[in-house]
Amino acid sequence: MVGSSRTGSLRFRLPAVFLVGIVLSGIVAALIATRLFQSYTRAQSFSELRREASGLAQLYAESALRSADAGQQAPTFAASKLEVATGDRIYYVGASVFPGQSSGLKKLAASAVDPRVVSSDRAVTFEFVPPGEDRKFLAAAEPLRLEKGAAPFGALVIAKPKTELQRQWLPLLERLALAFLGGAAIAGVFAWYLSRRITAPVLALSDATDQIAAGRYDIVVPTTGGGEIRHLAERFNEMAAKLAESEERERHFLMSVSHELRTPLTGIRGHVDALRDGLVDDPELVQASLDVVAAESVRLERLVGDVLDLAKLRAHRFTVLTEEVDMRRLVEQAYTSFGEEARRREIDFQLVENGEPPTIITDGDRVLQVISNLLANAFRWTPNGGKVGIGVTTTTETVQVDITDSGPGIGARDRDKIFRPFVSADESGGTGLGLPIARELARALGGRIELESAVGRGSRFGLVLPTTGLDG
Repeated sequence: MVGSSRTGSLRFRLPAVFLVGIVLSGIVAALIATRLFQSYTRAQSFSELRREASGLAQLYAESALRSADAGQQAPTFAASKLEVATGDRIYYVGASVFPGQSSGLKKLAASAVDPRVVSSDRAVTFEFVPPGEDRKFLAAAEPLRLEKGAAPFGALVIAKPKTELQRQWLPLLERLALAFLGGAAIAGVFAWYLSRRITAPVLALSDATDQIAAGRYDIVVPTTGGGEIRHLAERFNEMAAKLAESEERERHFLMSVSHELRTPLTGIRGHVDALRDGLVDDPELVQASLDVVAAESVRLERLVGDVLDLAKLRAHRFTVLTEEVDMRRLVEQAYTSFGEEARRREIDFQLVENGEPPTIITDGDRVLQVISNLLANAFRWTPNGGKVGIGVTTTTETVQVDITDSGPGIGARDRDKIFRPFVSADESGGTGLGLPIARELARALGGRIELESAVGRGSRFGLVLPTTGLDG
């Protein structure tokens, strides 16, 4: 249910976001276009009014001059006919154009118009409400003068209702609305298609995540497409594979621990039951049973300790101390610890030093534990009469302790397996945790373990540590 709700939400929200963004952009663009068109039509209207006012003012000025010079009558054409011809209103402000005669112009009081109309000797544009009207008009006033350069005696005002501009805007708004609806429809289809392309792999990852959360790690997300989505799918598949591998290792680890613990416990219980029930009364057999119980108890103690050490190392809860460690003294100590076993089994055990081993800052006990585990592994696999060597090599940045043996060697396919817990093919009582603990300890000390081996020619394990001490 959670995955399906997220699927529906994402498939709806993504195209919705795209569409809302496009719609908002369209609205803003339409508003800007409308505003620009309004400014343009307003400017054009004023320009037309000025042109008409200039022409009519010149016509009336010439008629007024002929009437004054030649005593002609006022022109017979009426202002109402000019209004029909131009489609605009014609008003007049100032002294009479034809003294003693009627000009047919609608007279306006000076207070009804912009004050600049009376005081200016140039054309003026303005807005006003004519007497008897309840709506605003756009107007252009042109001064009337009898001669060029003479003082004006009045002004001719040409006006048109401001509502006429709206009749010019409406067709534009209708076309913008149609274009906007068409664009929104196309954008919606494109947003839906694009969201499907984007959300399909994301939703596949979401479903796969739900499957992994439920404990299923055999999920493979298709790595179709390209770019970041493909990269994300590939990394997700790698993560799922590592989780599956980790779960398998954990299951194997628990099964191995159970098996390893059960083996000594079974032996101990069998001998204890035999002793308790009186089935063994021979003193030698009793002592032999007690020896078995003691040996199995030691093995059990060692196994539990190794398991705890490995668990602490992997949980990063293992304390590592820092001190000055004389590598010569530490290697000699490890060499001495295995001297008796080497003599008993007639193994040629040699200590080789290449240069003067340095003193480094590290945890001496843990370094000794790693070397001891590597030596124990070498002696375990080296047959009686074979060879085991321990050597120290120093560079400017590292100190390396090499453990060599003449054992059977390790194949290339098995070199990673031997560092896994409880992977041991011998029957000498080993827990199979020595090498895994050695590698984890080496990492905790800021170093690493190297391995070189060939089947039938022995092996070399190298502990490489920094000479500058532990990191961080």
